[in-house]
Amino acid sequence: MITPAKRLETVQEYYFSRKLKEVAEMNAKGLDVISLGIGSPDMPPSQQTIKTLCETAPMPNVHGYQPYVGIPELRQGFADFYKKWYGVELNPATEIQPLIGSKEGILHVTLAFVNPGEKVLVPNPGYPTYSSLSSLLGAEVVYYDLKEEDNWQPDFEALEKMDLTDVKLMWVNYPNMPTGANASVELYQKLVDFAHKHNIVVVNDNPYSLILNRKPLSIMQIEGAKDCCIEFNSMSKSHNMPGWRVGMIAANPTFIQWILKVKSNIDSGMFRPLQLAAAAALHNDEAWHEAMNIDLYGKRRAVAEQIMDILGCTYNKEQVGMFVWGKIPAHLNDVEQLTEKILHEARVFITPGFIFGSNGARYIRISLCATEEKLKEALNRIRLIMK
Repeated sequence: MITPAKRLETVQEYYFSRKLKEVAEMNAKGLDVISLGIGSPDMPPSQQTIKTLCETAPMPNVHGYQPYVGIPELRQGFADFYKKWYGVELNPATEIQPLIGSKEGILHVTLAFVNPGEKVLVPNPGYPTYSSLSSLLGAEVVYYDLKEEDNWQPDFEALEKMDLTDVKLMWVNYPNMPTGANASVELYQKLVDFAHKHNIVVVNDNPYSLILNRKPLSIMQIEGAKDCCIEFNSMSKSHNMPGWRVGMIAANPTFIQWILKVKSNIDSGMFRPLQLAAAAALHNDEAWHEAMNIDLYGKRRAVAEQIMDILGCTYNKEQVGMFVWGKIPAHLNDVEQLTEKILHEARVFITPGFIFGSNGARYIRISLCATEEKLKEALNRIRLIMK
């Protein structure tokens, strides 16, 4: 009898993979479900991005294999982006590694730094892929708590009391998903100090810093961060390019070489016109950013907050990023009691917070990746069933 690898016993099918099948089946029956579940921007990239792709794709000499390290234009684009938005100097030749999306990078970094049986610190709540990929690769996942009363930041006193033996990586994500808690220089400084003290590599996943946030930060702004930190960034969220699969890693040259050793044995370089178009996107002007990442999401968030109000949920208006994270009313037994009612009675899909960990069990998350009109329709549908 053929059986799967035992590593499959450590994970389940990704929640959104399963739930979106159900939504698709409902839509096939004509139920017209409004999805406010995933963070997939619904607007196109900038015109200069699309123009660059269209102009370069027909060229006869752009269809061959591309460098594993990414083309120089893309690496320089990321360096310029970091200088413009964060004031961080990165050497495009040695301190940047383009990725086929950040999810790929989670795999590469874990393979490069963590042996089977060694430990990885993962936030609860947090992005499920941090834990699932760690488990698939044989690492021991050690959760650390993020709590609303701590503004969803690590409790460093609690971390110091943990057994940190064999901990190799600590995954962090600020601005935070799913909670919307913003980054701060003080938080980043504590993380860098913690990494130095315990010889742990802190990996900050930073795709949301430009969305509804006028003061974007990078952990690389902190002195000494390059010695012990890695930062992911992505074009999926802030550049409206989720399907393009373009991300990057910033780190010191040694870390970059270790990660490249893994990456070059797993995948290949991206299509050259796509990389050239991504480089163009990285030079979007402030007007495009203001229109897409501030104004557009600001209007949508105002409607999403009304949905939270109707549901009786509490939330922090200072959240940033492309989601609204809210706590369900005390009278509800569990979050699915609410999200399943909304799905099947109002035909609106909202994410239950338990998929991000036990500390999200009494929360819901609303995505802002739907038009203002769709959000208003969802608001009206939900208002009707909550009367």
